[in-house]
Amino acid sequence: MTIDYEAEYNNRARVPDSATIIASWAGEAEAYRAIKAPRVIAYGEGERHAFDFFEAGAGPTVMYIHGGYWQAVHRNFHSQQARGLNAQGISVAVPSYDLCPNVRIGDIVEQIRAAVNTLTRMTDAPVIVSGHSAGGHLAACMLATEAQVPAAYAISGIFDLRPLVPTSLNKALGMDEAEGEALSPLFWRAPEGKKLDAVVGGDESDEFLRQSKTIIEAWGEEGVETRYEALGGLNHFTVITPLTDPNSAMVARLAELAAQAR
Repeated sequence: MTIDYEAEYNNRARVPDSATIIASWAGEAEAYRAIKAPRVIAYGEGERHAFDFFEAGAGPTVMYIHGGYWQAVHRNFHSQQARGLNAQGISVAVPSYDLCPNVRIGDIVEQIRAAVNTLTRMTDAPVIVSGHSAGGHLAACMLATEAQVPAAYAISGIFDLRPLVPTSLNKALGMDEAEGEALSPLFWRAPEGKKLDAVVGGDESDEFLRQSKTIIEAWGEEGVETRYEALGGLNHFTVITPLTDPNSAMVARLAELAAQAR
């Protein structure tokens, strides 16, 4: 069977009100910053090389990495993703990073690595790395390579980048098949002994469901403690909404991962 990768990965076309949802994020984020102003911490020299630090307690922190297929939005759209965890006494860092086509995906991986290292030096504590879509990819990359990251919680992540090569998304990314494979954490050495949760909206495309199932199966066989979940009734954009609810199962799981890292 031939897979229509363009249709499978075009989430904005799959969700008719996606533009409205994305626009609402900016207002929700601004509202949360108004009641809990973050500290802005630079991890590099560029304008986007910083993270907002929503402090709520000592100990292991959570870093939330936004999506946008490595070519869209900014941390200012996602401050509200700290709300649920902050209410549970867990500090959250929300970074920005440079966007394609101004940089390569490999450059973004290195920028997030710098952000993680800056956060751990600042807090002297482990980091649970979470992220959505492209951020899920980056979260898995950090789990695979950074000793101070004991667990990752990837939401609708992309772990095999090769299917994106023939799609319109690749116009900005500029990947060939070899680069797509090299940047895919699915093919990296599995971080044995660490924890990976891969969750995805139950209403997402078959490819997004496959992406999460595949890395859970592959890394699970290599000694990673893995967990897969499809969240019923949620699409690619609403799947992160539970992060804003202190009483959601998503927040409870992230809080559990942080507690286990103490």
